[in-house]
Amino acid sequence: MADILRHASATWAGDLQSGTGTASTESGALREARVSFPSRFEEPITGSNPEELIAGAHAACFSMALAATLGRQGHKPKEIRTRATITLRKGEDGFKITGMHLATEGNVPGIDEATFKQAAEMAKETCPVSALLKPGLQELTVEAKLVA
Repeated sequence: MADILRHASATWAGDLQSGTGTASTESGALREARVSFPSRFEEPITGSNPEELIAGAHAACFSMALAATLGRQGHKPKEIRTRATITLRKGEDGFKITGMHLATEGNVPGIDEATFKQAAEMAKETCPVSALLKPGLQELTVEAKLVA
């Protein structure tokens, strides 16, 4: 099978603190989402930012990996919901993404909490976005809860 390529683009105009930019995806799912210094480093968030986009990608990828893991075990999930929380920390050398926490809930008939948590841990290790981020993170955690 040939490599699968996906594309996104971004623009930036101006200097770091007063400039603005946009981010878009090839599919059109994200169209010119506004990014700016305030939306990245200040509260309240007034637009999107790279960390939010990474967290969204990780939540989606992890949810899919968890569904695949459960499916291979013979458990078809009704629904999986994941919230990814990314940590951006300022250190002596500037800003660095240091952590990602995945909080996931799943409605999966016929399994117990321990089985769900084990599948979530496995998905955390096999998710392609986890594999990309993990070497650069100080911490990658998952909290899994089975819901009805």
